[in-house]
Amino acid sequence: MHALVKPTAAPGAELREVARPRPRAREALVRVELASICGTDLHIYHWDEWARSRILPPLIFGHEFCGRVEEVGAETNFLKSGDRVSGEMHVACGQCMQCRTGDAHVCPSVRILGVDAPGCFAEYVAVPESNLWQLSDSVTPEYAAILDPLGNAVHTVMAGEVTGRSVAVIGCGPIGLMAIAVARAAGAGSIFALEPHAGRREMARTMGADYLMPASDEEIEHRIQELTPGRGVDVALEFSGSAAGVQAALRLARPGGRVSLLGLPRKPIEIDLSPLVIFKGLTIQGINGRRMYDTWYQMEQLLGRLNLNPLITHRLPLSDFAQAMQLLENGEAAKILLRP
Repeated sequence: MHALVKPTAAPGAELREVARPRPRAREALVRVELASICGTDLHIYHWDEWARSRILPPLIFGHEFCGRVEEVGAETNFLKSGDRVSGEMHVACGQCMQCRTGDAHVCPSVRILGVDAPGCFAEYVAVPESNLWQLSDSVTPEYAAILDPLGNAVHTVMAGEVTGRSVAVIGCGPIGLMAIAVARAAGAGSIFALEPHAGRREMARTMGADYLMPASDEEIEHRIQELTPGRGVDVALEFSGSAAGVQAALRLARPGGRVSLLGLPRKPIEIDLSPLVIFKGLTIQGINGRRMYDTWYQMEQLLGRLNLNPLITHRLPLSDFAQAMQLLENGEAAKILLRP
């Protein structure tokens, strides 16, 4: 089969002919229909500090996809050839305290397909049957291919009360934009989108934001205080991972409010805990992946209320991966779908 491979510990990738995987006893082999590029894939492609510390080439990367079951292993239970599926590519150990108490999404021994093992930028991918999510006919291939990042947005938004609450979304990349749509579908009150990129701010409006703001500064924070009125937002959702974004989330949240952090900072961030967290009595949540599988069930129910089409800006063959990576790097695309 053809697959996009990170061949060596250096920037770039290669489209190669490799052996087609065979499913093990509890796995299914999936013929990939569409795959989507994630920010993690950009890190791997450019071979940044994180990638150098985590990835062991050669590796088929990619972890967002949909497809049809081609073959099942001898000990599978519910899937059959031809079933449409998407996948939870975080493979938990199933034995640790977290896995046994409903927190498998933070399993300390988790392996990620496309990061720690072969992924989905290929014609076929082998996935544990228990990690595959059967799709109804109502879910389009385009939506099915982006359920992984949508799950991040659903987990972040739904980690606390959001209905009737004012919400600030800080950082309007693809997952932040999805979070706006999810918050709107879940009945949020006023939604504030903070994003320096003008094009993404306009997309935030399309996804359902009420107020668009270029970034966080004293004037903008004062304006949000006026609009809330005088309290600050009930919920601040941070997706940028920047020091400024995290600081803004803490400042914008009202006393007693919730701050949920999904964005990954590239270096440590200094926080003045007394005024920003302790005296305000904030609830701060670290958000990692998707809850297995609460988030997937929530997402399934929300899909019919979401219009994610504006986020899918390009559809390209897998062979055009270099162009796709460049489009994302330049900020000219949101979600790019690749056809193996």
